[in-house]
Amino acid sequence: MTDYEKLDAWIDSHFDEQVKFLQALIRVPTDTPPGNNAPHADRTALLLADFGLTAEKHAVPAADVHAAGLESVTNLIVRRHYGPGKTVLLNAHGDVVPPGDGWTKNPYGGEIEDGKIYGRASAVSKCDFSTFTFALRALEAVAKPLAGSVELLFTYDEEFGGELGPGWLLKNKIIQPDLMIAAGFSYQVVTAHNGCLQMEVTVHGRMAHAAIPDSGVDALQAAVHILNALYAQNTLYRSVRSEVEGITHPYLNIGTIEGGTNTNVIPGRVTFKLDRRMIPEENPVEVEANLRKIIAEAAAQKAGITVDVRRMLLAKALQPLPGNQPLVAAIQKHGLEVFGEVIPAMGTPLYTDVRLFCEAGIPGVVYGAGPRTVLESQAKCADEHLVLEDLRRATKVIARALKDLLS
Repeated sequence: MTDYEKLDAWIDSHFDEQVKFLQALIRVPTDTPPGNNAPHADRTALLLADFGLTAEKHAVPAADVHAAGLESVTNLIVRRHYGPGKTVLLNAHGDVVPPGDGWTKNPYGGEIEDGKIYGRASAVSKCDFSTFTFALRALEAVAKPLAGSVELLFTYDEEFGGELGPGWLLKNKIIQPDLMIAAGFSYQVVTAHNGCLQMEVTVHGRMAHAAIPDSGVDALQAAVHILNALYAQNTLYRSVRSEVEGITHPYLNIGTIEGGTNTNVIPGRVTFKLDRRMIPEENPVEVEANLRKIIAEAAAQKAGITVDVRRMLLAKALQPLPGNQPLVAAIQKHGLEVFGEVIPAMGTPLYTDVRLFCEAGIPGVVYGAGPRTVLESQAKCADEHLVLEDLRRATKVIARALKDLLS
């Protein structure tokens, strides 16, 4: 048997164990918000210890965590050193959006049906805690490298931008890899992605009794006027096209809106939150300035209205670094052999933690266990799930790629 065949065989023979590991991870909730995710890190560290893998715990200071709107963040690092050479880091995040409504399965059950595992984070991205851990275990069991290092990094604030995960660890020089792979899907290796700007807009008017509406200033009517201006701009974005395969055009979404005090009261305040996706060709500073201008000009058309705008998140787009070619080549080579089809290198409209590594000059790509599209996985929707065969095969691709990268 070749080393590649030995890796495949080890993963096959331990796959039931791998699935149980993923089920255990799914069964510890990590809803973000509220973002009390240290308990999941503690549980993960215990599970890793059962495999003989010691996880360093890096708790982010409480003041930083609370300032970000979270409750607890403990990052985990497993370091495996084999000799002189490059360090390859594998990063997945455990935090997830709350389940929401419409589930037909227990979102924290890890139930298996028709070859699929169901649960929040089964596809994004507790699955790749499993992918990366068992790829590492296979490598050490049957094709242990003589050079280089592998690091597993499991973080818990990707949904809030990653600044307390990879951002905090890079800033404090706790991690300094040469190459990195982040959690992704099985049928493409992602080398570029959109940026994301999130803003909170608060529209202030003046409350009044509904029986005498002219005595107040209706913040909701003003908010609707501002929203119409933003949606009109969103229509124009369709004419701005990206040259990156897999990415189309910029777009804007209003995710939440709240305000008012009672049915019989003219609302004096309305707050909405927007999400603006930026294609790699856009300048984030210019995008934010343009949105602020649109909001201010629309608000100025309504007498008695003032507006506060607060930036919540600015995640820059991922721009591929030339040094990512060994990663792309290894994943594409073994993806073709394991999946029997070409694994294209392309962009995605999502945004990820990988941008933080690339901003630090560390080449990275996105690849892991999952379907062809986010839509297929039901990620962030009811009945999120993962095809177990994709998990098995992606684990083989990562294990084989690690062997090549550390040779």
